[in-house]
Amino acid sequence: MPPNFSAAYALVFCAGLYWPGAAGWIGPLVVMLVSDVVLTPLFYHLHDFAWGRFLLDQSPNYLAYAGIILLGRLMGGKNVAKRPWWLLASGGIIGALLFYLVTNSMSWITLSYSKTLAGWIQALTQGMPGHPPTWEFFRNTLTSGGLFTGLFVGAMKLTEESEKESAAEEKEKEESDPEPEAEPAKAEP
Repeated sequence: MPPNFSAAYALVFCAGLYWPGAAGWIGPLVVMLVSDVVLTPLFYHLHDFAWGRFLLDQSPNYLAYAGIILLGRLMGGKNVAKRPWWLLASGGIIGALLFYLVTNSMSWITLSYSKTLAGWIQALTQGMPGHPPTWEFFRNTLTSGGLFTGLFVGAMKLTEESEKESAAEEKEKEESDPEPEAEPAKAEP
């Protein structure tokens, strides 16, 4: 898979969109944290691994994830079923944009970029010398955010329609079935 091509942005956005209460915050953040804690030792060189550094390095990601969950909350609410598919799918794209801006701005602050507007633009477009340009990560982030959010929201819309049809059929069946006649009362001797 291309770097930063991930369903993560769509998952946290849709959790904010569809999961009620605290579950919409706790669920996706815990899943992301557990997966980071499990995957980091498996895929990265750990000769200089330290938990404090790991948590500090990951904090911009979790700040961005919380922002994406909030975006889902704001776009959804009680009327999420009435929102058009295209509007909800665009939320995933906006969430991916938010993730990109937060994480690359934090890289600009913490890494050896020039602390000027030109340095920030370099962090958002070219990145550090010797690494792929950050605009490639941005392209993959936007593509995957839009694709996966569109798929998840589309599945929810199809499920909602199916549930509405089932409820309508059940109601129609109840209305068309005559009430069973009550048995006549037996006279007691």
